[in-house]
Amino acid sequence: MTEPIRLIVGLGNPGPEYEATRHNAGFWLADHFADDLHATFTLDKTFFAWVARARHAGEAVTLAKPATFMNRSGQAVGALARFYKLRPEQILVLHDELDLPPGSVKLKQGGGHAGHNGLRDIQSALSSPAFWRLRIGIGHPRSLGLAQQVVNFVLHPPRREELTGIEAVIDRCRIVLPQLLDGEFDRVTERLHQANA
Repeated sequence: MTEPIRLIVGLGNPGPEYEATRHNAGFWLADHFADDLHATFTLDKTFFAWVARARHAGEAVTLAKPATFMNRSGQAVGALARFYKLRPEQILVLHDELDLPPGSVKLKQGGGHAGHNGLRDIQSALSSPAFWRLRIGIGHPRSLGLAQQVVNFVLHPPRREELTGIEAVIDRCRIVLPQLLDGEFDRVTERLHQANA
């Protein structure tokens, strides 16, 4: 039996100047999940994060958005995992994914960090890559015909047509959230991947 998710972490950079940027897609989805679970984020300095606590099917679920910059995301995830005595398999990280086009999403467990600094730091903090990832496609500047460097690309807002695709993915993810919290990973994987653009 696969363990249900007990900690959901959205990745992004704090501060209004980053709010609408591609790198903050994980924050956007975390905000929507919190709304769906009727939970509110408050800054909790103990965990270096904004934290929202909710319940699903009688079980406690924690949502978090690290208050550090992306490359230090592991600080919050490590602190929360230790406090709640969670194994990596009980953690779901929501993050932007360059290798998927806007409108696509993939759920996977484990694997490398593919140069994503947030994932790299979490992997290091947990001493394991075994956490789950919900990879929200933002596209790559090359595949989108842009001359921007990747670092510049992720720190800019998506263009209107890209945003439409990302918002559609967020809506699809919200629908399957309860199944993730019930540990139905195969079902969610199939449902999300079938609908990819």
